[in-house]
Amino acid sequence: MEKYVELKETLELLNVEDPAERLANLAIVLGEEKEAPEVKPQYANNHIHTCYSFSPYSPTAAVYMARAEGLQTAGIMDHDSIGGAIEFRKAGKIAGMGTTCGMECRASLAQTRLAGRKLNNPDQAGVAYMAIHSVPATGFARLQEVFAPLREKRNLRNRKMVENINRLMEPYGISLDFDRDVVPVSCYQVGGSITERHLLYALSKKIMDRAGREACGGFVEEKLGIPLTEKQKVQLSDATNPHELYDLLGVMKAQLVEKIYIPATEECILFGDLVKLADEVGAILCYPYLGDVTNSVTGDKKAAKFEDDFLEELFEMLKEEGVRGITYMPARNTPEQIERLQALCRKYDMTEISGEDVNTSRQSMICPQLAKPEFQHLVEMAWKLVEREKDYPV
Repeated sequence: MEKYVELKETLELLNVEDPAERLANLAIVLGEEKEAPEVKPQYANNHIHTCYSFSPYSPTAAVYMARAEGLQTAGIMDHDSIGGAIEFRKAGKIAGMGTTCGMECRASLAQTRLAGRKLNNPDQAGVAYMAIHSVPATGFARLQEVFAPLREKRNLRNRKMVENINRLMEPYGISLDFDRDVVPVSCYQVGGSITERHLLYALSKKIMDRAGREACGGFVEEKLGIPLTEKQKVQLSDATNPHELYDLLGVMKAQLVEKIYIPATEECILFGDLVKLADEVGAILCYPYLGDVTNSVTGDKKAAKFEDDFLEELFEMLKEEGVRGITYMPARNTPEQIERLQALCRKYDMTEISGEDVNTSRQSMICPQLAKPEFQHLVEMAWKLVEREKDYPV
């Protein structure tokens, strides 16, 4: 309990509003450190979200948490924004860690051979999530410039989804206001994005206020008609659970997105334009492999089929379009899926990059699988990305 209180107080310092103050606080916190965390060089993570998309951590806090778990290198990866990258790089320098910067977005497949197909986006066919890895500091401003109007278009859709949420929640006396409830839990005002997670996080806060922490699980099952697993029941009835809000968010994301979702159209950059943009800024554009899902590790994805039935055709399309890499999360796939994916990466000469998608307080920054020999090249690649970017200081 004492360690939890200490961590909570530290995170409050590293999550203050002003980035310069966050960085100054990091220097103070590390300067007062009595013992450095155990170093675990067998691990790396290139896919850590921050408050510039959705996360309990500022870029500074994300670096601190990665270091606290033993990482020596870490990578930022926010949705539709690379606004936190300069702070992330500076925090890494203070902490003595290697950093790599990127962002992810959705791209329209309309002008590709896989137009209309369902790939790695659980919510919408014809649109693919893509990861822009290893962006030099010289490319940050350009990416922010391109995605600023797309974030605005996304907010038009976000407002309509809030209306859908309010229609669903009206019988229970719960309603959201986009400007009062959603925008304040984001970094939209300083170049961040607002995602479906922000909407459902704001909703989760309202549900907890309405039901009370200990009765939250009962409200979700009895009022909203959402079945919970035994694990979720325990999590959502424990008033001492420090992750309860994020646990509830996970349930909401898994169960409500399909009821409130409005297809993304104008906010999605064309696939070919994204390839050109990544090349322009000197980044490595990667396709994030999801793979058919059976039991979701993070609890926010239903069992579903994605790319596995036409994986080689997907690789052919990626190669044709000029995509240079594949990113994947070893913890989320079966050994058979990984073995097949790696073989195709070798066949089509695709760079392999890994990172565990961290965006809640319950998640670890470490993927245990990376300690296995068959994944050590992913750790080595993380350091290659760091080296690739270090000649472009911020």
